[in-house]
Amino acid sequence: MGPQVKLARKREWIGALAFGCVLTVGLWLASARLSAAAGQEQRPAGAHRVAAHSVSELAAPVKTYGMKSAPITVVAFTDYQCPGCRALYEEALKPMIADYVASGKVYLIHHDFPLAMHQYSGQAARWANASAMVGDFGPAEAALFDNQPSWAENGDISKYVQQALPPADFRRVEAIMKDCTTPAPQATTPDVDPLGKSGHGCPVDAYIAPDIKMGFGVPVNYTPTYIIYYEGQKIASSSDIVSWPILKQFFDSLLNR
Repeated sequence: MGPQVKLARKREWIGALAFGCVLTVGLWLASARLSAAAGQEQRPAGAHRVAAHSVSELAAPVKTYGMKSAPITVVAFTDYQCPGCRALYEEALKPMIADYVASGKVYLIHHDFPLAMHQYSGQAARWANASAMVGDFGPAEAALFDNQPSWAENGDISKYVQQALPPADFRRVEAIMKDCTTPAPQATTPDVDPLGKSGHGCPVDAYIAPDIKMGFGVPVNYTPTYIIYYEGQKIASSSDIVSWPILKQFFDSLLNR
């Protein structure tokens, strides 16, 4: 395994202590730049769920919150088994979704970056993407982070996803997941194909692998990593765990410009 690559952080606006999960990678750094338009627009709250009746009819998973027209965009790369990612979600992203995302001020884009150091991270990403394919990404993501200490012990992820989804939707998610028996995609090093061990039998892997490749291009060296844009301009990139009051204060300084 290569040496740990430390992420250069912008700290002038964050006072919280970083404790993200470290990704061990080689010295290679991709020159690719993250596009603010990388995500897809989330349907507004209350919109209808996908009405497809077979896996082949399902649309690509929508892993975003809010409206793309929001002045602030947050792009987050997370691992569902990473304790730091859970802390960021619980302390900042969840209240942000309920507040500034709901009010149209922030557009949140999720990208999967499951680390190989976490045994069940790739499988958790599969369940999240399968849920997103039927319009239930938000409830599934909340269930995964809220219950991380429990399912991380034994990999019993379906139990918590089932509790979070309507029965009919969960049956559709199960149908998507029935062929997902190979090792799930995980981030190892930039030169390793995330689909190398998973093959192409699981329909959601085709959406996880591009997220991983995009993350290496950012580059993501820690999870969580999040990038903040204001009016299309990149403002900050960090792996620090920040509380919602602190993040809200920073957002307000942008919105009051």
